[in-house]
Amino acid sequence: MPIIEPLLLTAARVSTFEQQTLLTNASGFFFERDTRLFLVTSRHVMADEPSKHFPDRLEIELHTDPDNMAKSIGFSIPLYRDGKGLWRQGLDTAGEIDVAVIEIERPALPATLAYRAFTPEHLYRRLDQIEVGSSLLMVGFPLGFHDTLHHMPVARHAVIASSFGLRFQGEGYFLTDARTHRGTSGAPVVMRITGREPARNDLPWMLLGVHSARLDVGTRDLKLDEALGLNCAWYADILLTLTEA
Repeated sequence: MPIIEPLLLTAARVSTFEQQTLLTNASGFFFERDTRLFLVTSRHVMADEPSKHFPDRLEIELHTDPDNMAKSIGFSIPLYRDGKGLWRQGLDTAGEIDVAVIEIERPALPATLAYRAFTPEHLYRRLDQIEVGSSLLMVGFPLGFHDTLHHMPVARHAVIASSFGLRFQGEGYFLTDARTHRGTSGAPVVMRITGREPARNDLPWMLLGVHSARLDVGTRDLKLDEALGLNCAWYADILLTLTEA
């Protein structure tokens, strides 16, 4: 059997629906805290007032056979119960944070699954070890693109483009320099753990952020100037707040 890198099994392809109508595609990933399992994605995937995007459920693709990655099912996650949203989203002094989590009910999951989940142990611990220009990966589904046979995401290379730990323009995110597309929203932004850091189970990656959106300059001449190629990634430590019991 080929070896599947565990990092690829952390990501989930997310589809949003209004009843049976497919609305959008996005990315997400699994985060485990104690015995609870969460799906993490961008908050605007759950609901977005400017674009009038109001799905009532998500569907994620799950691998059901560890020995055959071609086997998968669609797993539906309702977003509302009794008219109330089931997801959690955060606020800080600058306003809304474009990160949301929704708990996955473990009894509803298939008996066998092949996945990996980040935990609080994967969050960064020291800011001085994360420098501008550090190499990163984003694992997701740009424009919905993925390995349709094995239902696996793709990884895009990125670098940190602003001072990590210094909230860019006062917001709760840092900048990355990477080529991204629609559908990447909600992807984990990770950095390889060096030999100086202890390995975190079989995922030797540090979870730094959650990719949100591309940034642009409003005064850019669309004919003469290329797009910036910069993106915002919200700091992943918000997950500690959003997944509290």
